[in-house]
Amino acid sequence: MAKKHGSEYPTEEILESACDLDQRSVAEVLALIHEEDGRAHAAVAEVLPQMEEAVEVLTTVVAGGGRWFNVGAGTSGRLGVLDASEIPPTYGMSPRSVQAVIAGGDRALRHAVEGAEDDPKAAIFELQERGLEMGDAVVALSASGRTPFVLGAVEAAHEVGARSIGITCDPRSALAESVEIAIAPQVGPEVVAGSTRMKGGLAQKMVLAALSTAVMVKLGRVRGNLMTHVTPVSSKLRGRAVRIVMALAGVDRSEARRLLRETDGCVETALNLSRRVG
Repeated sequence: MAKKHGSEYPTEEILESACDLDQRSVAEVLALIHEEDGRAHAAVAEVLPQMEEAVEVLTTVVAGGGRWFNVGAGTSGRLGVLDASEIPPTYGMSPRSVQAVIAGGDRALRHAVEGAEDDPKAAIFELQERGLEMGDAVVALSASGRTPFVLGAVEAAHEVGARSIGITCDPRSALAESVEIAIAPQVGPEVVAGSTRMKGGLAQKMVLAALSTAVMVKLGRVRGNLMTHVTPVSSKLRGRAVRIVMALAGVDRSEARRLLRETDGCVETALNLSRRVG
């Protein structure tokens, strides 16, 4: 149960069941956090229809040569960077296709950059510098839905006719009201009041991972549930590439390795080569 903390904002409410948090045992603190995390999972289930709409938009954008920009500040921004950075190695997409913009730049990945999230013009400038245009999409991330930097990014999208999607924990926020598609899982108040890196961050992470995975599946970067466009840049991934070729081409390990050597490690090309040889 939540009680107000002199605020009309859901992300600033106090979780009544956690008011004695500092008096609890470690086991009790962990159990409460785990219990509340489950609410994030349930909240995301409630916004699956909006996520489906977003997948259709983002698939169309990327398939058409447009770019997908995750834009956020603080935890939300870091989550956007994390998800975007996983796309090239996992699905073989160009880093151009899915990009991230975080308030305060790369320094903000490790350090708090004072005041960065309060400057909407900085987001507009950054997206203009990257050539945001019609045919691109901005995915704006803000648990509270009030972050000026993020709202500036939505404004930049509107100015050029780019698509806009918002991920927030407040369905009545400025962000939710300003975007084309609002994905707003209502996770409730945090165990530590206002600390939206907890349930708020978890819900945003779940939404982002689901969106990017579904888009890549729709774009044909997966066969069955195997990542056929994986970039084998490590021993682990080279081993995975061998196993994928073995499974899909029906060949043994030595033949899979030969096919990958002949195709510079590209799984999709190795599979095509195996069909020609077969």
